[in-house]
Amino acid sequence: MRPMHRFSSDDVSIAYIDESPDAGAGEPIVLVHGFASSHAVNWVNPGWVKTLLADGRRVVALDNRGHGASDKPHDPAAYASDVMAQDVRRLMDHLGIARADVMGYSMGARITAHLALANPERVRSALLGGLGIHLVQGVGLPLGIADAMEASSLADLTDPMQRMFRAFADQNRSDLQALAACIRGSRQTLTPEQVGSIRLPVLVSVGTKDPVAGDPHALADLIPGAEAFDIPGRDHNLAVGDKAHKQAVLDYLKRRP
Repeated sequence: MRPMHRFSSDDVSIAYIDESPDAGAGEPIVLVHGFASSHAVNWVNPGWVKTLLADGRRVVALDNRGHGASDKPHDPAAYASDVMAQDVRRLMDHLGIARADVMGYSMGARITAHLALANPERVRSALLGGLGIHLVQGVGLPLGIADAMEASSLADLTDPMQRMFRAFADQNRSDLQALAACIRGSRQTLTPEQVGSIRLPVLVSVGTKDPVAGDPHALADLIPGAEAFDIPGRDHNLAVGDKAHKQAVLDYLKRRP
């Protein structure tokens, strides 16, 4: 069990881990997890934290508001993507990190993109996993996922995507009302012009069997200099900890400016 720390982000208590490699201070990378997940489920359990520490990096990973050990407001307005992006920025302020690589998965990738737009000077590179062109051509997960969170039980649901996310939320013992508010509050797209204005290194990685994220190449084509990586044979859930995904990220971190 990794030690958790807390700080206040505009009166919302945010839990996080901050770990350094054995060799001492390394370049920082901030990890932003996806919907209904947590830093542990998204980054620790699939081996990302271990992999990045072994690569000599300082690893910071937060539980987004509404998730894990962080506060869980029930007001959808508390979950706007730009609000959640500022939680990441305030965490960096709290830790004295002027600039970091930022890696997000799914909802976390949407948050990372909003951070790159609002505070580009703080983001050395943006590593967007599990989110392709739906950053522009979609508003995140279907609203039906919020309804799934509010259903009496998993047994009441028949839609496969609703069942998948409700089962995931139940498995993680989530606050279902907070997650419903999160879905309803974080439905912000970016325009092609906004995405095209991002002027920092970007890697977009999506599983080839992912029905949720949208085409990574279509998104990368909108961002000057961005690269896309197809995570072979993986769906939205299994792509997270895939070995090829990890290697692609490590390779990109070594060659990015």
